Amino acid sequence: MQRKFKSGDWVKLRGKLTAPKMQVLKYVPKKDPVLGVVDYNSYLECVWYKHGERYTDVFHQNKLIRTIETGGLFKNILSQPKLSFS
Repeated sequence: MQRKFKSGDWVKLRGKLTAPKMQVLKYVPKKDPVLGVVDYNSYLECVWYKHGERYTDVFHQNKLIRTIETGGLFKNILSQPKLSFS
C-alpha cells in the first residue's frame, strides 16, 4: 500500500467533528494476527496535546485525513509593533 502521509503532517480522524488535530510522527510496523505478515506502510504513530499533556496512538492511514491549518502546543502570536514618533 502506498504511504499517504509523511512525518510532520497535521491530520484528524475521518468522520469525527471533535477529534483533536494530531501530528504524524512516523510509520510503525504492525503484524497481522491472522496471516502473520508485518505491514510497514499502513499504520501511523500520531501525537496530540490536551491540557498540556502529550498523547500518542497508532492509527491506520485510511482513518485519517490531512488538515489544512496547522497547530500544536506552541502558537505564535504576532502583535503590531508600537511606533514612537518622539
